Amino acid sequence: MFLGDTEISRLREHKLTLLRRERIGFVFQSFNLVPSLTAKDNILLPFRLAGKRPDRDWMRDVVHRTGLTERLGHRPAELSGGQQQRVAVARALVTRPEVVFADEPTGALDLSSGQDVLRLLRDVVDGTGQTLIMVTHDPGAAAYADRVLFLADGTLVDAMENPTPQRVADRMARMGA
Repeated sequence: MFLGDTEISRLREHKLTLLRRERIGFVFQSFNLVPSLTAKDNILLPFRLAGKRPDRDWMRDVVHRTGLTERLGHRPAELSGGQQQRVAVARALVTRPEVVFADEPTGALDLSSGQDVLRLLRDVVDGTGQTLIMVTHDPGAAAYADRVLFLADGTLVDAMENPTPQRVADRMARMGA
């Protein structure tokens, strides 16, 4: 298994940790923000852990894209669920990873906030060329993707280009039958 030109299946734990920190971004359903840190500090946490400095221009661009400019001084408890997820998205993007993995990124959000996050992710992919792999059971969320892969028991069973919520839902229904 490769990430870019790096074979990752034989890497030892320390090298895998560095690879995850430097080349992969993660967005989790439950946000995984540090409650005692501000939004800005949560976004910059990967740099703090790596002992590196962020690219300030890119940081400003990410914060602007995520709509967090006015919320950087707030702690997670002072933010809505959608804002917390946007902080998580910003944290995943700020290191300029080769790929971002999003695990049910709208699962803990109301419909409106979820759609805001999906539009944000779509905008990031379109605006930056970022590769995003999202796991979801929501046909509406899946329809934001360029391509949907259907898995059953860990096996790829189908793929769909240019998905719509109805086409994804229909295919998922056939899988359950």
